[in-house]
Amino acid sequence: MEHQNAITFSSEEPPFLPWAEEKYKSVKPGYGPRATPDSEDPILNCLPPGVPRIMLIPFPMQTIQVPDEVIMLFEYDHFIRHIYLDRHEHPKELDLTWMGDSIGWWEGNTLVVDTVGLNDKTWLDQVGHPHSDALHVVERIRRIDHDTLQDDLTIDDPKAYKKTWTGSQVFKLRPTWHLLEYVCTDVRTGARR
Repeated sequence: MEHQNAITFSSEEPPFLPWAEEKYKSVKPGYGPRATPDSEDPILNCLPPGVPRIMLIPFPMQTIQVPDEVIMLFEYDHFIRHIYLDRHEHPKELDLTWMGDSIGWWEGNTLVVDTVGLNDKTWLDQVGHPHSDALHVVERIRRIDHDTLQDDLTIDDPKAYKKTWTGSQVFKLRPTWHLLEYVCTDVRTGARR
C-alpha cells in the first residue's frame, strides 16, 4: 500500500491543554507551516515514529491477516505492528512502548483497531503534535474501493487535549510494489535500495 502524501491527520488544530500547546509551539518540525531546516523531529535521530504517526510515514506498507492477528509490515526501518484479534481487552499492566498494544475486531468490512500503552516520546504526526502516556487511538480501517484503503482515526489523550479529535488517512494499493530495505542510521541518512 502507498501512503497518501499527508503530514497530519486533520486540517484543524486539536483543542490543546496548555502544556501541550506550549510544547507544540516550541518544537521545530521539518514539515508544515512551521517547518524549519534545523528540525528537531525525533525520527531524524532514528527514533521510532510510533502510533499513529507510522501511518503517515511516506513509505510502503504491507498488511497480512492470519487467523488471530493482523500484521502491518512497514518499509520504513522495517517496523512491525501487531493487531491482535484474539483478545478483547488490553493487559492490565502494560509497559509503554513505541507501537503500543493494539487489539482489533471486525465490524462488517471495517477493522476496528484499539491502541493504548504508548510512550510519550513520539509526535502524533509530521508537524509535531505532542501526546502523553494516556494516548488512546481508535482506528476504523476499511476499503472504500478495490484499490483504496481508508483509516479513520479518533485520538483521545485527556492529559494533552481538551477533547478527542479525529482524522483520516488514505492508502492506494500497489500490487507490483515490494517492500525494500530502508535503514535509519544515527547520521541522519537512510538507504532505500
